[in-house]
Amino acid sequence: RTARLSQFVIHRGLIISIIQAVFSALFYFATIAIYSGWLVVGYSTVFTMLPVFSLVLDEDVDAKTAFMYPELYKELQKGRRLCTRTFLTWVFKSIYQGGVIMMLAILMFDDSFLHIISITFTALVLTELLMVAFEVQKWHWIMGVAQVLSVVFYVSSFYLLPTYFDVVFIFTGEFWWRVIMITLISCLPVTIGKYVQRKLSPPVYVKVG
Repeated sequence: RTARLSQFVIHRGLIISIIQAVFSALFYFATIAIYSGWLVVGYSTVFTMLPVFSLVLDEDVDAKTAFMYPELYKELQKGRRLCTRTFLTWVFKSIYQGGVIMMLAILMFDDSFLHIISITFTALVLTELLMVAFEVQKWHWIMGVAQVLSVVFYVSSFYLLPTYFDVVFIFTGEFWWRVIMITLISCLPVTIGKYVQRKLSPPVYVKVG
């Protein structure tokens, strides 16, 4: 749990940094922040904090199985859950997802800076929520509540922060099908890669289960 939480905290901060780096590079390394003020505060707190920290409730196996197979603890002592390899894996995920979100938003949307902010930030929040959902081994009701509350808080921000969002544009089909496409392109390859790797080399707790 601690390792997974640490990895997501790293991922959450790094992906928004990659988006900023790509944005600056595309615009001749101009020192302009793509997100500022309340968007950064919201992303760090109410939009993504609850689902990420709800991962502490996740369980690979139940307590009965853990006591029945003490060799599971031996696997944890090897430190494979939080090591250089897993750290670099999450770094590469962040680079890919941040790059895809920013590049596709530029390609698929017009030159309106407000539209670019809306599309990239929405795709960023949805990507983070989906990544958390795909990492869960055993769902707890609090995790579901955390996901729903995050979405509610984010949708509410459309009205609470009108200077950051073009509300009329956001509630159009054109906006949402592009957001969904960018989010899926950023999440699916990473998730499929994880699924294939897990099938080829399953962790010990999966074999026990």
